[in-house]
Amino acid sequence: MEPTEVQVVAHENAYRGYFRIDRYRLRHGLFAGGMSPEIRRELFDRGHAVAVILYDPQRDEVVLIDQFRIGALTAGFPPWVTEIVAGLIDKGETPEQVARRETTEETGCDVRDLELVHDYLVSPGCSNETVKLFCGRVDAAMAGGIFGLEHEGEDIRVRAVPVADALELLAAGKINTSLGIIGLQWLALNRAKLRERWRGTR
Repeated sequence: MEPTEVQVVAHENAYRGYFRIDRYRLRHGLFAGGMSPEIRRELFDRGHAVAVILYDPQRDEVVLIDQFRIGALTAGFPPWVTEIVAGLIDKGETPEQVARRETTEETGCDVRDLELVHDYLVSPGCSNETVKLFCGRVDAAMAGGIFGLEHEGEDIRVRAVPVADALELLAAGKINTSLGIIGLQWLALNRAKLRERWRGTR
């Protein structure tokens, strides 16, 4: 049996700042039939995000960024993290617009083409955040330097890395965010197809 019913008994906002946390009391259908007892859950409402693995098919390079992350620090990891471009969707923006805006803000590169990789839940046990992950075609020849928005406290180092080297970083555990792992693994599987299609375009 596939359960379908969810009964929300109560819902309240517990915290509202840059992000928000909501509290729920609810019951849901069970695989064996019937309804669960009432359960309580807190939901981290972070918003919806876009990420882009930036790939240059001519040079066979990816553009990676390094920046300080408080989550890495408090989890016991080195706080300067190697990542791919990402950002939250603002009201009125499409995911494609966010992909292009964030790429320019964080790397100075312009996205020429976008291909959807996946649209997925980040941590559905406690958050409703989703990520729409793209692969973006860029010219990595001039990629490098320090970027980011000063008023957001961003200090982002940009570097172009041969795909083979990026995959070595991944294998060594030096790229350890879900966005970077999923993006690079997808690129490893689809790289030949992308090069064939994108190298003939301007």
